[in-house]
Amino acid sequence: MKRLVAAAFAVVVALLVVAAPVSAQTPPGADPAMKDLAQEQSKRSIVQPGNNAPMWREVRSGEPAYASVPGRETNVLVQNEGQEWRARRNGFWVIASGWAVVGMLAVLSLFYFVKGTSQLEQPETGRKLLRFTQWQRWVHWTVAIAFTILACSGLVMLFGKNILLPIIGYTLFSWLAIISKNLHNFIGPLFVVSILILVVTFARENFPRAGDLNWLVKLGGLFSKGHEPPSGKFNAGEKLWFWGGALFLGLVVGLSGLVMDFPNFDQTRATMQTANIIHLIAASLFLVFGMAHAYLGTLGMAGAYQGMKTGLVDEEWAREHHEYWYEDIKAGRVNADPALDGPRGQPVSGPAD
Repeated sequence: MKRLVAAAFAVVVALLVVAAPVSAQTPPGADPAMKDLAQEQSKRSIVQPGNNAPMWREVRSGEPAYASVPGRETNVLVQNEGQEWRARRNGFWVIASGWAVVGMLAVLSLFYFVKGTSQLEQPETGRKLLRFTQWQRWVHWTVAIAFTILACSGLVMLFGKNILLPIIGYTLFSWLAIISKNLHNFIGPLFVVSILILVVTFARENFPRAGDLNWLVKLGGLFSKGHEPPSGKFNAGEKLWFWGGALFLGLVVGLSGLVMDFPNFDQTRATMQTANIIHLIAASLFLVFGMAHAYLGTLGMAGAYQGMKTGLVDEEWAREHHEYWYEDIKAGRVNADPALDGPRGQPVSGPAD
């Protein structure tokens, strides 16, 4: 009996010894796909040493994987859509923006060459009217200076690599690009605040009124003889620029810029890429129409720049360019006495017209 038990025990031990290597080679529940992948990688290491294409395809797939760092998008190693965004931005949109700026420069140059500076039909009277208070001028010039800095620095960052770099070289361009980037980032928030203050300051006098539609139909008398159609303190063109340019485009440019300026608000890269394209389109439109506004306020119309520089315009200038506003002054509905231009920017308008 003892011999029989000993023989059975020896057979069991022998079976366990034989089965152990087999179970080690084919573990239960092994993933066939992982086994095939391991075999493929082993074969590639011999046939194509150093070929890591499959690994990088997986990395660049954009699929989320495991990450020990918490946060949005921390489980995506490489966002492949960034290359697509870069191609769109540096392709169509940059080219379209560049031609829009060049086109507006060409139109304004041609217009000045053909018409020159618009002069008054009658000589000035010498009697001055207060058109803009000290406060209004401060607000306007704050926006204008911030806009100019942002426009110049933005153009350097947008076109400098292709236009300036071949001319001035790497060293000078690197300094110019760094300065432009920092100016753009720090002046941007100031621009947003100044735009909001400008809207509050000038909104009351930019609401539609009688005569605006007639002014638009006649294009402000641009292609007709005689002084322009009657308008209030601001004509219909200025009102369109105020609501469509200063308010709408200004806020779109400002808010999209803040999305990129402060990435610590936990927005995703996809959100920032979308904001960048929106910022580029809105800023280009803002720059193009801003160039037209600056032209009309300087070279295009005699006396307009002095009105924003000193706040005063001649009585004849008011009559020819803003006849309804001039009539309101004469009727006593609006007070435009230059003595009212106090340091605190008190309102000079009387009852609403």
